[in-house]
Amino acid sequence: MSIQEILKILINAGIEPNEASVEVKMLIEHFCGYTRTDILMGKKLTPEMLEIVKEKAELRAKTRQPIQHIIGFADFMGEKFIVNPHVLIPRDETEFLVRKAVEIIKSKGYKMALDVGTGSGCIACMVAKLTDCQIIGLDVSNDALNTALDNASRLNLFNKAIFRKSDVFSNVKPRESFDIIISNPPYIPLSEKTGIQKEVTFDPDLALYTSDEKGVEFYDKITKNSPDILNAGGYLLFELGYGQSKDVKKIMEDNGFKDIEIIKDLAGIDRVISGHI
Repeated sequence: MSIQEILKILINAGIEPNEASVEVKMLIEHFCGYTRTDILMGKKLTPEMLEIVKEKAELRAKTRQPIQHIIGFADFMGEKFIVNPHVLIPRDETEFLVRKAVEIIKSKGYKMALDVGTGSGCIACMVAKLTDCQIIGLDVSNDALNTALDNASRLNLFNKAIFRKSDVFSNVKPRESFDIIISNPPYIPLSEKTGIQKEVTFDPDLALYTSDEKGVEFYDKITKNSPDILNAGGYLLFELGYGQSKDVKKIMEDNGFKDIEIIKDLAGIDRVISGHI
C-alpha cells in the first residue's frame, strides 16, 4: 500500500483530487505524528502507519463522514478546534466574520462581545484571542457548550471566552449589555435538507436549518432583540447564507441599524453583514 493508492481510495469515492490530497496529508499528520514539513520532505511511513491511514481513508470514502470528524479537529484561523457531531465544523468563510468583528472591536476599543449560537466556540475563541474583549458565547445545546469550553481551555482563554446555555437571548441577564453581537446562525431552509451535500448531514440540524422558507428566521429573532442589549452605537454582525443579503439588510434596517456594510468572500458571494444602532 502506498500514499498514491490511499489517495485513489478517496478520489474513486468522488472526492475532488486536490481535496483528497489535503485530506491524506491531514490523516498522516494526525495519526502518524508527522509535521507538514515531514510530509513535504517525503519522510517514509512505516507499513503500520500506512495501514491506519488506509483504514481512515476507507472510512471517509465509505461513509463520507467529514475528515474533521475522523481526526476530531478542524483547522480555523491557525488554531485547531475540537469538533464532533454536536457542533458545526468551522468553515473558511467564517474567518471573514471574525476578521470584521476583530477590526471593529479594535477600532472602537470595545470590551464586551456576545456570540449567539457559539457551537464549537471558534468565533468566540478567536475574538477573545485576537482582541482585549471579553466574549460570552450562547448556545442552546449542552453538548456544543461542552465542546466550546474544551476549545477555550485548550487556548488558555479562561475568563476571556465564557459560555452559557441560552436560546438566542433567553438567558442574557438583566442589565447585561454588549458593545457588539456576532452570529453565524442557522440559515438553510428545512425544505433544502433532502438535497444537501452528504458531508453536511454530519453537522447538527440545530446549527443548520430554519423553519421558514427564506432561511432568515434567526436573523429576524436576533436582530429584533439586539437593540435591547446593545450599548449605544453597538454593532451587529452576521455571517450570511447564499442569496440572503438583501433580506437580512432589510431586517436590520427595519430594526434601526445604520451604515450597513456587506462583505464578499473570495468567491464573490455576500458573506458578512454589519451595522450599528
